[in-house]
Amino acid sequence: MEKIKPRTLSGFLELLPDRESQMQTIQQILRDTYALFGFTPIDTPLMEASEILLAKGGGETEKQIYRFEKGDSDLSLRFDLTVPLAKYVAMNAGQLAFPFRRYQIGKVYRGERAQRGRFREFYQADVDVIGDGSLDPSNEAEMVAIICAVFSRLGLDRFQVRINNRRLLNGLFAWLGLEDKAQAVMTAIDKLDKIGPEKVAAILADDLRIPRETAEELLSVISAPDPASMLETLSGKDPALDEGIRELKRVTDLLPSFGVPSDKWRLDLTIARGLDYYTGTVYETTLLDHPEVGSVCSGGRYDDLAAYYTDRKLPGVGVSIGVSRLFYILQEQGLLREESAVPPCDALVIPMGDTLDWAVQTATVLRRAGIRSQVYMEQKKAKAKFAYADKLHIPFAVVVGEEERNAGTVSLKDLRTGEQQTLDPSVAAERIHSGLPDRGKPVQEGRTQE
Repeated sequence: MEKIKPRTLSGFLELLPDRESQMQTIQQILRDTYALFGFTPIDTPLMEASEILLAKGGGETEKQIYRFEKGDSDLSLRFDLTVPLAKYVAMNAGQLAFPFRRYQIGKVYRGERAQRGRFREFYQADVDVIGDGSLDPSNEAEMVAIICAVFSRLGLDRFQVRINNRRLLNGLFAWLGLEDKAQAVMTAIDKLDKIGPEKVAAILADDLRIPRETAEELLSVISAPDPASMLETLSGKDPALDEGIRELKRVTDLLPSFGVPSDKWRLDLTIARGLDYYTGTVYETTLLDHPEVGSVCSGGRYDDLAAYYTDRKLPGVGVSIGVSRLFYILQEQGLLREESAVPPCDALVIPMGDTLDWAVQTATVLRRAGIRSQVYMEQKKAKAKFAYADKLHIPFAVVVGEEERNAGTVSLKDLRTGEQQTLDPSVAAERIHSGLPDRGKPVQEGRTQE
């Protein structure tokens, strides 16, 4: 039979067990942090009817979506977790308590060009608040606090949340006479970090036919070194602009009360966010030592997304962490603490001779005590059994020979120190519990992320 060369598609990520363990650790920190703020988990299908996902489609979304037909069904893979959330809330609004606070960690799919830190299949970790009829802007300030809590718990200190407001931008465009080109202009300025002001100015003037003077004035406003002072000079220029400025000030004024350090956020009028369903505050989070990889956490306020599925007004705000991208950066830069990888078990029970029955009974005692235990059942030499435990970084070996079985004991060995004791299985469980390592944060602390 001709062999097929095994391969993984470009833009899809597979991890070896130790790295997958670290990925799971990061995801658990995200779950725990979201729960700390009072959010509850949900799950939505990977696949939806295309009309659901493309209700607010067009532009880049429609170009990147994986869409196909199966029989008479027109189906698509989800490209984010926010649009499925809008459908979920619209369907279940009568059974939910509002404000509805949910988090979700799952894979999404985008048919964009795979490159460093960007994948076609990747994990997102979303947290959102949905209101019924209205949603207070204080929820938008809390999102910044959640971002800071997550990154701090991961052990990342060199990050910054950049904040802007889409209503403010729309008001700015109206003042400059660009209302009819607002979305195209928004898309252009969202590329400022990637292609620079000169190329964005060329897009505005040449592609969008905006007078060069107007394009230059727009760029001078949004690129002002002191955005707060610039916004003061724009007061009264346009009602939507004034409203956006008020919303932005309400959010930023609350940040100290949420315990957000002043160096962890800044106003940035160039932040627009490419997706066109945002209506208010928008966020992008970057690792200060890795600006080249772009945002690893972004999101914002959306007032009308659920309107495609229901007449009920269900405004929301949320942020999404690009878990796969973040993990890739941490791995590439050597910032993942190797000891943060969780081995498959806490104790490897090793039978010596014809003692499998006592080994299995011992593992049962350990498991009942909450010790993750595996019995090594293969008929190999002792050296191979201990080498297996060492390769998987299992901290304890529980050796069971005929002498131990006859005495109703086990030989507990700490594989990190070599210390060995003969104990009753229940006492061995207590010793293992007390000796398990505190793996702490998955990212190395005190090291410059360079």
